[in-house]
Amino acid sequence: MDYPPSPAELPRELLKDPHILHALALRDFSAVFSAANVNKISYNRIAEACGMKSERVSLVARGTATVTAFDTIERIADGLRIPGALLGLAARPWENTARTTSTELDYGDDPMKRRQLLRGALAAGLTGTALAALNDTRSAFDHTLASATTADLSDLEAAAEKYAYGYRGQTPTDLLADLVGDFDELRPQFALPQPAATRTRMCRIAGQMAGMAAVVLHDLGDRRQARAWFRTATTAAAESGDTSLHAWVLAREAMVPLNYGAPKAAAELAEQARHVAGGKPTASATIAAAVAARAYALSGQSDRAHGALAEANRLMNRLDASEHADTWFGHGERKHHVHLSHALTSLGETDRARESQQWALALSGATSSMSCTLLRIDAAACLHRDGDTEQACRTAVAALTALPPAYATGLIHERGMDLLRSIPLQHHREPAVRELQQALA
Repeated sequence: MDYPPSPAELPRELLKDPHILHALALRDFSAVFSAANVNKISYNRIAEACGMKSERVSLVARGTATVTAFDTIERIADGLRIPGALLGLAARPWENTARTTSTELDYGDDPMKRRQLLRGALAAGLTGTALAALNDTRSAFDHTLASATTADLSDLEAAAEKYAYGYRGQTPTDLLADLVGDFDELRPQFALPQPAATRTRMCRIAGQMAGMAAVVLHDLGDRRQARAWFRTATTAAAESGDTSLHAWVLAREAMVPLNYGAPKAAAELAEQARHVAGGKPTASATIAAAVAARAYALSGQSDRAHGALAEANRLMNRLDASEHADTWFGHGERKHHVHLSHALTSLGETDRARESQQWALALSGATSSMSCTLLRIDAAACLHRDGDTEQACRTAVAALTALPPAYATGLIHERGMDLLRSIPLQHHREPAVRELQQALA
């Protein structure tokens, strides 16, 4: 079948321009539409050929709108006569009858003939004909490279490693903005054909970044968004084949229902994480056991809570140095005692809980203000369990008011509300309890 020429077909030289090739590989149509317009192809002609509105074409060209829909990308490829390989698509139907480079036109497909013609052209010197032949050969190779680009992931891997150290003085919203911005840079790479090993690396980075974004959203109190990002992280982690990452994502996801009133659902997710992690002493397996212990303690299953605590402690004592890193993916002593504090407080074992609180606070140094506040609220809950409700309220109020406003997140509020809800209603008119109510308001 012969396909008619397109009214907005790009000049062939544009498809040899390295900048345009790079933009096509990223499906960045701003540069492509702008270059077409410079070459006297109006936005109206582009719109007509690609089945788009001219206003949208103009917005894309200015960089204020993007094109992500697959069918629109296919229409652009056909309307501008862009070979499918340059956009990570299958060969377009019209490509079977089109000649995309003068190399193909002049040399045909016979390698020996192409070599002989190139030698003859060069024998006459670096004339226009010879230079055109050289340029066409190089451009043809550029096309091949653009259609099978291996993503450079080193910068994004380094970014994921940096984010894993937690807030480190950044507010949760600032960290989330940076995280999601870097995560978005991965998206165009997934639209391109990649070697299997590269895609595995990409999925691992995506799982890490989506998981960390979900953790921040959990801390901010947006449960729905946190769960959605955890689902994305789970899918990416599972595809990466990294069972430790997969288990970590499930364990951290379990902390959403754990901290927001659904301990049974949390226990189910934590058990899934323990299953994926297996029996090896890893940070993920230890976190999963610790979260399970907290979930069982909150749901009144003390025997199962003690069993999970014993397993968490056993794993903790067998972790090697690399698993002890004080990052979101590691499980250091400070983090372990934060989990123990909450589990033991929920079990009513206040003496043991205080020991963990003291250890965790001593090890915190300049780390998260949020963790320190949660530990102090645990300490307040221990005071209440021991019968000193007035001092419990004052301790919690001091912790809440000392926290910078940017860190007064949904998680902090929810943990404070847990304490308030545990105080019988007949005490809610007492001055200390009213101070706690006001601090939480």
